Amino acid sequence: MAIKQSKNRTTTEFGDFQTPETLALLTTQLLRRLGIKPRSIIEPTCGKGAFVSAAASSFSDAETIIGVDINQSYLNVAKNAMKQQDERIKFVQGDFFKFDWESIISQSDKPFLIIGNPPWVTSSNLGAIDSDNLPEKSNFHGRQGIEAITGKSNFDISEWMLLRYLDWLKNDEGTIAVLCKTSVARKILLHIWKKKGALHAAHIYKIDALQHFGAAVDACFFILELNPKAQTLSCDVFDALNATTPSHKLGFLDGHIISDITTFNRHRHLLGIDGNYTWRSGIKHDCSKIMELAITPDGYQNGLGEIVPIEETFLFPMLKSSDIGNGRIICRRMMLVTQKLIGENTNYIKTDAPKTWDYLQQSAVLLSKRGSVIYKNKPAFSIFGVGSYSFAPWKIAISGFYKNLQFVKIGSVKNRPVVVDDTVYFLPCQSEEEACFIEELLQSQEAHEFLRSMIHWDEKRPITVEILKRLNLKNLAVMMGRTKDYEFFTQSKQQIPLMPLFQKSA
Repeated sequence: MAIKQSKNRTTTEFGDFQTPETLALLTTQLLRRLGIKPRSIIEPTCGKGAFVSAAASSFSDAETIIGVDINQSYLNVAKNAMKQQDERIKFVQGDFFKFDWESIISQSDKPFLIIGNPPWVTSSNLGAIDSDNLPEKSNFHGRQGIEAITGKSNFDISEWMLLRYLDWLKNDEGTIAVLCKTSVARKILLHIWKKKGALHAAHIYKIDALQHFGAAVDACFFILELNPKAQTLSCDVFDALNATTPSHKLGFLDGHIISDITTFNRHRHLLGIDGNYTWRSGIKHDCSKIMELAITPDGYQNGLGEIVPIEETFLFPMLKSSDIGNGRIICRRMMLVTQKLIGENTNYIKTDAPKTWDYLQQSAVLLSKRGSVIYKNKPAFSIFGVGSYSFAPWKIAISGFYKNLQFVKIGSVKNRPVVVDDTVYFLPCQSEEEACFIEELLQSQEAHEFLRSMIHWDEKRPITVEILKRLNLKNLAVMMGRTKDYEFFTQSKQQIPLMPLFQKSA
């Protein structure tokens, strides 16, 4: 089963896209070439039986082949599609999340091969349509605080299933081989490596999901060879199913999953937290129609097409992720910034800028519909990701969404600091000279190679604060012979003044 956008509820709910028989056969033949020799084969989401049929063809020595699916009509199709009777094959109707898998595992001989194409839909997708086709709700990643409540606890259903597969084969030899998003494969590897799991070998073979499933997503055939006596910390990545030489290796070093071990090791001395420079996210407001105003000849226009006659007291020139990603450093809109610090009382707006207060009051219904629970029990018209750093006169910024390492220098506009949205990350700087220095460090070949060794470009947001924070600018400055410059700027740092920013309009 694979992901694809559809208006059909059943398609969305069950990830109901069948694996082409040719693709299933290519994967099982690949497993055989790798020397996989299972006695028991299980396909937990077998659909119309493509993998069951391919496994039967490729593994003549296997003793049992079991296909399970929630859809009985598909199982009937699978049975009828068998070209010849194979007594090893058994089809069973069952709901993955309620099925007694222990009975199948305990009654089957080792080593196992768990194979297939679990659905690529996410828990939030299913939650949006009130689906029951979900595991019991839990924050199984162990997210804490703001990460858990802002959506980082969302997960792919296939990821949850793969973790169950690992549980079934705990302390046993066996192989897990599935079609999945490449991002899911990495999450599973990270889970195994953090838990010091019994991994003998891991392989990622890229597939063309658009060709096979009509899905514009980075996907792969993911193979895990498990052995209680092994603990491999790398994964070979191949560019195609027929590739014989890996293009690169993923690995686990210093607590991080690395996209290119060789390059990372070459620049490993740059790894570390820099106490003088902290990457920040832009301002989060979750209501662009109200909080972002376009600059037009007629005045400020909100996302509803209304000209908004408000004071400039709380308006700041802004750049969006698309502006940063395209190197378009021209502020075409303003952001209404209601707080200087997270949690600050917003009642002063009523006195300092009454027209702004009236506008916010008129927009209260839309603002109250912001879905994130971070706004619950907070002052009216609250925002997040705001602090003294938001108002730094200079910034070095990068978009989290764009698939390139483009760092951009941003200065103030008419003595007003430029703010950015929450998909942009930046380092605050006190002067243009400091910003130029930081920009030079970050644009160096050494910085780019180090960061690229940890970035996974197929992710929806490949560049993250977590990755950026791993680059120690002090170590980079020392390596580039810029130690004195680094010391000058860090020793002369002063707190960014706040109060002059919020002044009543004349």
